[in-house]
Amino acid sequence: MTHTKSLHIPVQRTGASRLHTVDWDNLEFGKYFTDHMLVCDYTDGEWREPKIVPFGDLQLSPVALALHYGQTIFEGMKAFRMEDGAINIFRPQKHYERLSLSAERMCMPVIPQEIFIEGLARLVDLDRAWVPGGEGSSLYIRPFMIATEARLRVKVSNNYRFVIVASPAGSYYQQSVRVKVERDFVRAARGGTGYAKCGGNYGASMYPTQRAKDEGYDQVLWTDGKEHRFIEESGAMNVLFVLDGTLVTPPLSDSILDGVTRDSLLTLAVRQGIPVAERPVDVEELRAAFESGRISEAFGSGTAAVISPIGVIGIDGEDYALPTVADRPGTFPGSAPEGRLGPWLKEALEDIRYGRAADTEGWNFIVK
Repeated sequence: MTHTKSLHIPVQRTGASRLHTVDWDNLEFGKYFTDHMLVCDYTDGEWREPKIVPFGDLQLSPVALALHYGQTIFEGMKAFRMEDGAINIFRPQKHYERLSLSAERMCMPVIPQEIFIEGLARLVDLDRAWVPGGEGSSLYIRPFMIATEARLRVKVSNNYRFVIVASPAGSYYQQSVRVKVERDFVRAARGGTGYAKCGGNYGASMYPTQRAKDEGYDQVLWTDGKEHRFIEESGAMNVLFVLDGTLVTPPLSDSILDGVTRDSLLTLAVRQGIPVAERPVDVEELRAAFESGRISEAFGSGTAAVISPIGVIGIDGEDYALPTVADRPGTFPGSAPEGRLGPWLKEALEDIRYGRAADTEGWNFIVK
């Protein structure tokens, strides 16, 4: 898909670019931000004209409802510098659909699709010099919406601000991680906001995640909120397992986020003829799979990490290590590195995003 301009968006260019301040050899995630941002306000029941302005602080009332009662949602997505020099925003339509679902769940107005898509394209086009070109690097894009009405009362806000900012990023979670199955704390319960990308989900996860880190783990494996029996997500990512040669992941529900990377990886696996199963994964099944040698890989998937390999899973105080290639060579054929599915899926996805492979799914949105 190629971008064509259709919506008028006024642009106020920055007077002094900060591009020269970036250490391109050490792109710490979320440290640097591009010169501009898009801002669009919702007042009196309608969205106003979006505009692109120099990146800077937002002015908010200290009693803005977002600061007190949690009406705040966001997305995480990426743009890539392809091998031919073109700039590609990956799957903006899918991200728009998820942001719209989050808005509806949080009683917030849905941003018009034209503003979202055109705003992304215009902002990335204006700041295209900020899109890094190194392997594994990208421009991380953060669209978000907050309730701005000044009112100290539990109510649905009448006013909102939609903003898009962007940040150059390098590779993320390159090493395998240690995760702990969480049996006490809950990320999300059925009927809650687990499928929405809202700030409260992340705030509630910090305490149990910090406890896990104090115990020597990097992240937690969340279980269901009722029985603490079934695996749901890994930290802020979806989780996938390779069991008996099948790629297995928990099914989507209102307590699991519909990950864009998850959806992309499953699509690629099916296209390659790899068995895929979206089904509940019982913690005891996972323990038994380790004891019987049925599990060969586990990894998290998300926009920031793409794929984060899991090396150790802690279950009820006992650590289970995933087999290494030296322990057990992979069994997947074709171009899978050393027969491992996770690295193959990541490579296949990156090849599409950087323009090295055909985009048969129509995922790439080329900014021209």
